[in-house]
Amino acid sequence: MPVGLIALALGGFGIGLTEFVIMGLLPEVAADFGVTEAEAGWLISGYALAVVVGALGLTAAVTRFPRKPVLAALLVLFIVGNLLSATAADYWPMMAGRVIAALAHGAFFGIGAVVAAGMVSPSKKAGAIALMFTGLTAANVLGVPFGTLLGQAAGWRATFWAITVIGVVALAGILALVPRAAGAPGETGGLRGELRAFRARQVWLSILVTILGFGGMFGAFTYIAYTLTEVSGFAAGTVPWLLILFGLGLFAGNTLGGKAADRNLDRTLLVVLAVLSVVLVAFALTAASQVLAIASLVLMGGFGFATVPGLQMRVMKYASSAPTLASGANIGAFNVGNALGAWLGGVTITAGLGYTSPIWAGAGITLVGVAVIAFAAAAAKRSSVGRRPEAEMPADRKDALQV
Repeated sequence: MPVGLIALALGGFGIGLTEFVIMGLLPEVAADFGVTEAEAGWLISGYALAVVVGALGLTAAVTRFPRKPVLAALLVLFIVGNLLSATAADYWPMMAGRVIAALAHGAFFGIGAVVAAGMVSPSKKAGAIALMFTGLTAANVLGVPFGTLLGQAAGWRATFWAITVIGVVALAGILALVPRAAGAPGETGGLRGELRAFRARQVWLSILVTILGFGGMFGAFTYIAYTLTEVSGFAAGTVPWLLILFGLGLFAGNTLGGKAADRNLDRTLLVVLAVLSVVLVAFALTAASQVLAIASLVLMGGFGFATVPGLQMRVMKYASSAPTLASGANIGAFNVGNALGAWLGGVTITAGLGYTSPIWAGAGITLVGVAVIAFAAAAAKRSSVGRRPEAEMPADRKDALQV
């Protein structure tokens, strides 16, 4: 794999840490600002919604610019947002910092996924995207648990200071390791050409599957610190170590999911999402058992992140020769799912349904995602009947199958 993918993964590590570390620190943040669990959860939902704005708005604004300096500029925005979070005096400045950092998130991963896929041969595209997203999984395996430990020991602000430093290191990595050739914008006809990709029904179906599939897992994960302490009976100090196990599941799922998606994209997504829904139901039923809760936590991470390379590759596949904005839109879709899951989980807790209720809600969302991917896969298969095999198509028509 090209060394530039390491730089993209490094940027993903910092951004992933910003997104996920707050889950383990949510009780501390809520107590410091004097807000409820659900209000603290809006620091997660607000971040996710801002990712959507950045994924669409910023990506659309920079489609004609070289991608390498754009990625660097996005990391500067990320650094500023985390610096504001680290110095926030109360809840709303903290929310502002989260929003600013989130604006960089969507555009970075959307553009970065296109750059990563362009660095390798067509048969390895999902694997390259998976490698870039390894930064997210590494953030969960290493960054989130130790960031939670740091926040519990030295205050949650110390964690955001550390993230700010990581952002600076990631910026240096992008500038040093991403090749100049990766910075050239695609020949897509600019924003108008990118928007044409959204005429394909399969692009919209792919985005919907992303919202539902990832939203189910994230809804269960948002309030995981409360589930583990209040239902499973773990001490608060053990949560960072349990998150390491969750992160190991993410790492394995992301890697294996990318390889499987390169072999059969739709079948991989259908099977993984179906198994994820079963895992979530099992987790909700057995959360009171510490042993079974640990097993469910690892499996939830594994099958939840096994969907990521395939979901991103699917929308890029059906966006054809103008994938940049569609890729950014799908990163936004991940975070619409995040916001949906976090909001619905907060609603169930506020309604008094207990700390396993977000897991049940996540299972329901995921099951709807299974139905949508089954429909989308069947529609794509029907549309391919009677068409010439890809090998017989002109080069500019390959991978352009649309419903």
